[in-house]
Amino acid sequence: MPLPVSRSGNPGLNEKTFSSQPRPMVGGERMTLQGSINKAFLLLVVLLAGALWPWSQYLATGDASVVGSSIMIGLVGGLVLGLVISFKATMAPYLAIPYAALEGLAMGGLSALLERRYPGIAIQAVGLTFGVLAVMLTAYSMRLIRATQQFRSIVIGATGAIALLYLVTLVLGLFHVSVPVLNDSTPLGIIVSLVICGVAALNLVLDFDLIESGVARGAPRYMEWYSAFGLLVTLVWLYMEILRLLSKLRDSK
Repeated sequence: MPLPVSRSGNPGLNEKTFSSQPRPMVGGERMTLQGSINKAFLLLVVLLAGALWPWSQYLATGDASVVGSSIMIGLVGGLVLGLVISFKATMAPYLAIPYAALEGLAMGGLSALLERRYPGIAIQAVGLTFGVLAVMLTAYSMRLIRATQQFRSIVIGATGAIALLYLVTLVLGLFHVSVPVLNDSTPLGIIVSLVICGVAALNLVLDFDLIESGVARGAPRYMEWYSAFGLLVTLVWLYMEILRLLSKLRDSK
């Protein structure tokens, strides 16, 4: 019997993601777990390749202006493509790879800027991100963490609250008003970053559960790309929050 469709706090993966997609025709290709894993790995490779350009340019010259355009193009382009994919899953096979490349440009530039100020921070953030991914995947595979309805509700609610905090911070920033609790390296600011990293990590569990549900329901093959895109969204978020946390810890010393 197919697993019930679950929900994810990830904007790229939600309750309607699989249930709203047409079932493949008899004999049509269906989504597989291995296919989703392969495509997620490919997107990660593309992201890392995209990050190498601004990273190498900045570290070679030490001029922040050389990565400014890469960061802007990556952020704006990634946001546009991410929204298109989120609302039109059938576009994922065509846009997921460009999205990963654009995110790589933004992440590579931002990481290089922080690396210049905090030597070694980028490799620490990468290692912690993949470490968290491995731990959460292992815990989910061994059923140490189960995506129950209560678990989903808590994680989705916390993710929504964080999104609201980001929005308020952005709006206030337009009026040159800072939000210390999000950006300062105070004990409270560090705790907030730890909580956000934890919520991002828990979203991985919801992503794993939703992909498993999609496979069980026999979702069409293009949903492998969409699922891989959703996982990448969470991993990028987790990486950026880990970078923020590590920078706060460095400043607090």
